[in-house]
Amino acid sequence: MFPTAIAGSLPKPAWLAETHKLWPRWKADGAERAQAQRDATLLWIKTQEDAGLAVIGDGEMSRQHFVHGFLEQVEGIDFEHKVEMGIRADRYKAMVPQVVAPLRLKGRVHEAEARLLRAHTTRRTKFTLPGPMTIVDTVADRFYGDRVKMAFAFAELLNQEARALQADGIDVIQFDEPAFNVYMAEAADWGVKALERAAAGLTCTTAVHICYGYGIEANIAWKQTLGGQWRHYEQVFPALAASRIDQVSLECIHSHVPPELMALLQGKDVMVGVIDVASDEVETPEEVAATIATALRHVPRERLIACTNCGMAPMDRAIAEAKLRALVEGAALASARAG
Repeated sequence: MFPTAIAGSLPKPAWLAETHKLWPRWKADGAERAQAQRDATLLWIKTQEDAGLAVIGDGEMSRQHFVHGFLEQVEGIDFEHKVEMGIRADRYKAMVPQVVAPLRLKGRVHEAEARLLRAHTTRRTKFTLPGPMTIVDTVADRFYGDRVKMAFAFAELLNQEARALQADGIDVIQFDEPAFNVYMAEAADWGVKALERAAAGLTCTTAVHICYGYGIEANIAWKQTLGGQWRHYEQVFPALAASRIDQVSLECIHSHVPPELMALLQGKDVMVGVIDVASDEVETPEEVAATIATALRHVPRERLIACTNCGMAPMDRAIAEAKLRALVEGAALASARAG
């Protein structure tokens, strides 16, 4: 009854890149790295299938970072002279590339990964792209001088790649917008509009992922300052409910998000985060089923998808594998009870 999926990223194997890091260094270069990325992608496709997931992703094995993996194929960006910049309203610092000229795609960005994914599973596939607002918050602007103008420039490029991914046979294209939980007023104003531009013309399923961040120290510390109720979603969900986006992925388990906020997404499929990526403790099927039961008070059963809170890139691989199994077992338990 309840399909299962991951939010996006999975841990890179130790033979591919550094482990337990959000910005890991690769262990090889050139053709050797490309082969290792393909091998890691195939490994995670099989692992997701063995766990029983209904929707399969590539785990972002070919991307060092979920934003920069896209930017590396964009002209007008200077990666040679990175600058330090505060990310997500100075939650943490990072060395980021600079936009120095008009933005254009060099060519296809994720063709190889998407076709590899499509060729090696018969299940529904999902591919993730960074959203326009989140990209703008992860690069230094030395050319456009206007966040909105630059966001729509990125949205045009994202749309080009998204249309090509659809042609590659991808079933669900998801845009990751953690910035929506930081710049809430702007997200409801122009962020959703830029997102819709990125998804314009797509006939496959479209999705947006909005979370409270990876399970890294800076994000965990930030969450501890948010108080007893996290109401960030309240400002952007009405705009998303009125948008053309089909699915919304959100954080639920072990969060302080009031469950009733999910009711604001009337008419949308809701990917409910039932796996905590900020904890190494593996959820029990009972815990997953209980989170789904809570969500069912506000989301119609035919619109609920069980998902992870966020990506698992910095997580221990064995723990991630166990959490995938718990995700599927818990969704099955919830289905039996709801049936």
